[in-house]
Amino acid sequence: MSSVAQARRNVHGLYPEKTGPEETGLDRAMVTALGHLGRLGSTRLSRFRRIVQQAHRHRAEFESLSEEELAWQVPAVRTALRSEGFTPEVAGRAFALIREVAGQQLGERHYDVQLMGGWVLLNGMVAEMATGEGKTLTATLPACTAALAGIPVHIITVNDYLAQRDAEWMGPIYRAMGLKVGAITHDMTPDQRRHAYRCDVTYCTNKELVFDYLRDRLELGRMPGHIRMRLEKMYKHGARVQRLRLRGLCFGIVDEADSVLIDEARTPLIISGPGDNTYEADLYREALEISKELVSGEDFSIDFPKRTVELTEHGRERLDRIGGEHGGFWSGRQRREDLVRKALTARHLFHRNKHYVVKSGEVRIVDEYTGRVMPGRSWEGGLHQLIEAKEDCHVTARTEVLARISYQRFFRRYLALAGMTGTASEASRELWSVYRLQVVAVPTEKPMIRKGLPQRLYRTADQKWDAVVKRIAELHAEGRPVLVGTRTVKDSEHLSQLLAEAGLNASVLNALQDRQEALIISCAGDPGQITVATNMAGRGTDIKITPEVAAKGGLAVIATERHDAGRIDRQLFGRCGRQGDPGTYEVFVSLEDELLESNPARIFGILPPSWADPERPLGNWLGKALFRSTQKAAERQNSYVRKTLLRVDDSLDKALAFTGVGE
Repeated sequence: MSSVAQARRNVHGLYPEKTGPEETGLDRAMVTALGHLGRLGSTRLSRFRRIVQQAHRHRAEFESLSEEELAWQVPAVRTALRSEGFTPEVAGRAFALIREVAGQQLGERHYDVQLMGGWVLLNGMVAEMATGEGKTLTATLPACTAALAGIPVHIITVNDYLAQRDAEWMGPIYRAMGLKVGAITHDMTPDQRRHAYRCDVTYCTNKELVFDYLRDRLELGRMPGHIRMRLEKMYKHGARVQRLRLRGLCFGIVDEADSVLIDEARTPLIISGPGDNTYEADLYREALEISKELVSGEDFSIDFPKRTVELTEHGRERLDRIGGEHGGFWSGRQRREDLVRKALTARHLFHRNKHYVVKSGEVRIVDEYTGRVMPGRSWEGGLHQLIEAKEDCHVTARTEVLARISYQRFFRRYLALAGMTGTASEASRELWSVYRLQVVAVPTEKPMIRKGLPQRLYRTADQKWDAVVKRIAELHAEGRPVLVGTRTVKDSEHLSQLLAEAGLNASVLNALQDRQEALIISCAGDPGQITVATNMAGRGTDIKITPEVAAKGGLAVIATERHDAGRIDRQLFGRCGRQGDPGTYEVFVSLEDELLESNPARIFGILPPSWADPERPLGNWLGKALFRSTQKAAERQNSYVRKTLLRVDDSLDKALAFTGVGE
């Protein structure tokens, strides 16, 4: 029985969510071993093609019906789903009905491969569907089917723009099926959130969802028990259950599953409240001044992959002398070393227009995986205040942790969980070992004709940028639209300036221009259009091209740097060649790129200059090998960090248990 079918039996109650016995080390070891062996159960496509046959059986029955007549079919399908469950026969009939409704309401009928993808999701798995294959439309199949069966559905995506867009875009399908659809965005009030979560299908972002869940846990405090909660709801005005935002964790469909469940799982989600304000703004500034006097390699060392700073013995001795001179706060060895270590972290590991932007005198964090500003978020432990002091912004008060949870722990609480993405195969083992999610690769509707061009390697960043500008000019002269992916806001602004100097006009999409996103994306496929973007254009964006552009070779995608995970690169490449369209992608890298910070091209430093020349065959081959190995090492390091966070989260669950189900 699939997890979604099981969820149908457990959705009743005040706040349904999954709880289970604690995993032992042996359990985790067995699950990991199964992941290496291919995991339990069959993921062969033949298992999922059955739903296509079942849906086709009802095609003739539904395709001749009017909009009103299709609406009359919904009660019978709802009754069958609630009485018989998600059998292929019943689900096939539901899928066929939803497909005809989509055709009438949107003018888009689900392809057979989308029916297969929907069946994968309804079976509680991850559907790997190539970019451009219509994952947004695919999600309506399991969402409508589950909602008709009485299961509240959350469709979870990576940003507010996509959540709102998809809810409005797919809304006519849900409403025609007699279902309510809502969307959660950052600026909504608690009452608006409750209303949206009480819809049959709710579109939301992972961050808003998790923080609403944590607020509910704080509202409940230590869980008082269902009987008392029901009595409180019946007889007490303003009962806690009426102030809750969510109505439980029943069925979650995660869009861009690898980004949400893997990439972003490195960071715990924390709700903070007013904390200790003994550290004045002047103290943070003083710590930054002291950190400027310390010498890298002599007084401290930086581990770039782990993003940590450690003081050396020599550095500690220098701080001892400073403590003797300043007295007061600085006389305490542990606290002065902790604050200076964080000041060094703020100076050397967090950079403006890369990890954060400054808007209206405020430091605002930029999500490194999505390229978007995260309003209302702050770093903990005084780090945020140190960065504010570094940027001469108003230094806000420190906060203390009220509630925290990791993405791994949160998403494992859904009664049923599924996901979809274009890049899941590389993360299949981790998706299984952490979330028990199997990955199924769904074929494309049309053959993919996108072409990958050879990677171009340069010694310096300046050489790379010059080559990028020259290549953009060539493509622009051909009349092809160009999408250029940069890793940071700073790089996107730098390239925009270089293009302007070369007489080329470009639209820039990054955390500083996020309000213009829809307009920029809508024009990105026009002939001769140049778009420079951070990761904001890497997921969920659908760049459409005209027949004129297709005849010239389609959209050209240029990546100006490799990311820590190859999957993120593949997402950018997937912006072209969608649904059988032509397109090309290519990568420009240099030996000064951020990815090589932890391994500064030592292999080139020991070779004769003639061998280490990227323009020569051997040098180019060595450069490619260097980037591949470094990227793999970064992926392993990030995986280790996620596993460590999960272990810490499990430990905190035992130690805190502040709700009875400890966060």
